[in-house]
Amino acid sequence: MQKERKAKVIEVLNKARSMELHAIHQYMNQHYGLDNSDYGELAAKVKLIAIDEMRHAEAFAERIKELGGEPTTDLAVKVTKGQKVKQVFPFDSKLEDDTIDAYNQFALICRENGDSISLRLFETIIDEEQAHFNYFDNVNSHLENLGDTFLARIAGTPADTGPASKGFANQGAAE
Repeated sequence: MQKERKAKVIEVLNKARSMELHAIHQYMNQHYGLDNSDYGELAAKVKLIAIDEMRHAEAFAERIKELGGEPTTDLAVKVTKGQKVKQVFPFDSKLEDDTIDAYNQFALICRENGDSISLRLFETIIDEEQAHFNYFDNVNSHLENLGDTFLARIAGTPADTGPASKGFANQGAAE
């Protein structure tokens, strides 16, 4: 791939990585807040979505490295902290909707610059972002229509997301 075209693709991949890094921090902050407010079911789902975003950030970084670029570690924007439960889900719906829109534009840039591999990466991640949007939008709809009745049903539910990954240190890799 020509150097100029490759640079354009790396630029949008890094923009996307920066957006994913923001989403990870945003969603984990919300996960902690929802868990502290005893909305375990909601906290667990937001945590799982944050983990999806971690996979996305890593996939973008790997592609950037394949193209000879340096993956960014910067967050696209600052994390919004201290959100109440009724603020989280419309906020996240908009965040995911904006992400889908941006990634569709980034995919076009990949196509225009002859990078079908990065194009497919964006298409795959867009599908997952759409699933996130659908979840956030659905919860927001329940909050708007059912309000405190919906929250009362969720209060006190467990935040457990199942068995945690062993991680690096627990797999014996540190030995």
